Amino acid sequence: MSEPTVADATNRIYESLQADNADIDVHIATLKAALTRAGLKEAVFDPARLVQNNRSGRKLMQAYFRQRGVTVKFSAS
Repeated sequence: MSEPTVADATNRIYESLQADNADIDVHIATLKAALTRAGLKEAVFDPARLVQNNRSGRKLMQAYFRQRGVTVKFSAS
């Protein structure tokens, strides 16, 4: 089985967020590993796909991911 790409890991996080954060910590760890393999420093998310697409929701997501070692940025959509 191959290692998931950054896009795969990001899609799993979107799915987890839609499912009331089910297994979110596992998906964050997967994303962190994928970012390391790809040589990237930050994950980029589309705010339109977030459940809480407001400033406080985005800031909460950034803080939660930062505590787990992943820097989150949001694309301009």
